[in-house]
Amino acid sequence: MTDIASALDGFLRHLRDERNASPHTIKAYGQDVSQFVDYVQDELGREGTLADVDPLLLRAFLARLHVSGMRRSSAARKLASLRSFFRFLCREGFLEQNPARALLSPRPERHIPTHLEEADVSGLLEIEGDSLSALRARAILELLYATGIRCAELVGLDVHEVDLDARLVRVLGKGRKERIVPFGKPAAVAVQAYLTVRGGLPVRTSALFLNARGGRLTDRYVRKTLWLRLQQVALERHVTPHTLRHAFATHLLERGADLRAIQELLGHASLSTTQRYTHVNARHLLEVYKKSHPRA
Repeated sequence: MTDIASALDGFLRHLRDERNASPHTIKAYGQDVSQFVDYVQDELGREGTLADVDPLLLRAFLARLHVSGMRRSSAARKLASLRSFFRFLCREGFLEQNPARALLSPRPERHIPTHLEEADVSGLLEIEGDSLSALRARAILELLYATGIRCAELVGLDVHEVDLDARLVRVLGKGRKERIVPFGKPAAVAVQAYLTVRGGLPVRTSALFLNARGGRLTDRYVRKTLWLRLQQVALERHVTPHTLRHAFATHLLERGADLRAIQELLGHASLSTTQRYTHVNARHLLEVYKKSHPRA
């Protein structure tokens, strides 16, 4: 009987060699399924095999996640990873049927993300100074807000993927899907100013944004950059790079952009995903109502 851990190794090789999945995706799948492997070993007191896995064991695993306080969205992601894992094993002939197929995903929590007004964003982006750190921070935040790209997509950008003349950026998104996103003049000016000092770094990579050693920046650095900027402007809100992506979509929608166009810019496969990222505040809805309804 094939043990689950060995089957996981084969699944990760499949993701890397055949699916050409990103390192981030492979790591996420590996962590999710490994947590289930550890759970099975704890429950059985031995190394688990594929023959041990059934819907009841999977339900018990999800119940353990719930008791531990894990968010439903995280538990749903782990179940999705397990579905993919067992689907692969069925296709390869190791299992006759997917034990996770009939399980219902935990219902996601409903919450309204932190909303930034245009004035809030303007305050964040007005970074003064011509030092390397100031120019880099301004370029990072301007580009995040101007394009709505994810933090991982930003740090993954190479210099040749940004066309400052046409004001377009080529982005490699989730599932390694490529899209072209435009950006405005303020972001172009900020990136150009940063590039003038970037050449003074010991460049070791083609990455657009470099650290002091000339290597590619990390997500963590970008988050720290935003956190420091929040302290400077005393904006007492929980703001992350993803908040700027949300603001990008919301402000486009408030100014009349088509939801499907926003979907393309964000790189969402489903329109329902885009709808979760957008938030139209009550004041804007009232303004639209007064302008549009014949008896407003």
